[in-house]
Amino acid sequence: MDNHSIKEIFLEDNTLITSKTDLKGRITYGNQDFIKYGEYSEKEFLNKPHNLIRHPKMPKAAFKLLWETLHQKKEFFAFVCNLSKHNHCYWVFANITPSFDELGNVIGYYSVRRRPSKEGVATMQDFYQKLLDIEKSSNMDKSFEFALDFLKTNQLNWDSFMIDLQNKGKEGGYR
Repeated sequence: MDNHSIKEIFLEDNTLITSKTDLKGRITYGNQDFIKYGEYSEKEFLNKPHNLIRHPKMPKAAFKLLWETLHQKKEFFAFVCNLSKHNHCYWVFANITPSFDELGNVIGYYSVRRRPSKEGVATMQDFYQKLLDIEKSSNMDKSFEFALDFLKTNQLNWDSFMIDLQNKGKEGGYR
């Protein structure tokens, strides 16, 4: 992909991008903001893998952490760079939660994305680049280990790390 053709766009203050997926990560619902920022029609994205909007600057290790967390029936928070159909990138602060049936079985996933904080995006751009560099020079498992070691060394929990980065920038979102 030619990064020179990618234009960055910014979410508005009141943006709430929501989507639902099945257990395999295929999109079963996307709201109007999902359509607006993803630039795909409902017909184009329904039943497609959610990674349809994945930006190549996102490390695979971030999604390994996402799926490991969701498989534990826990919610997950992250700063994510997405890529629209027309090569527009846009950063979001994402919260992904499992959806349960009446028996407590996970039946899908629900994601809500908001405008991210400037500090969160700046921090995670650098962090994700380190993970990508490790993935290129070694592999995804080494990248994942690096992320876990970073959290352990800094005595951080992933979700609280993400939420703290988002809260630090509440006065001025990412633009």
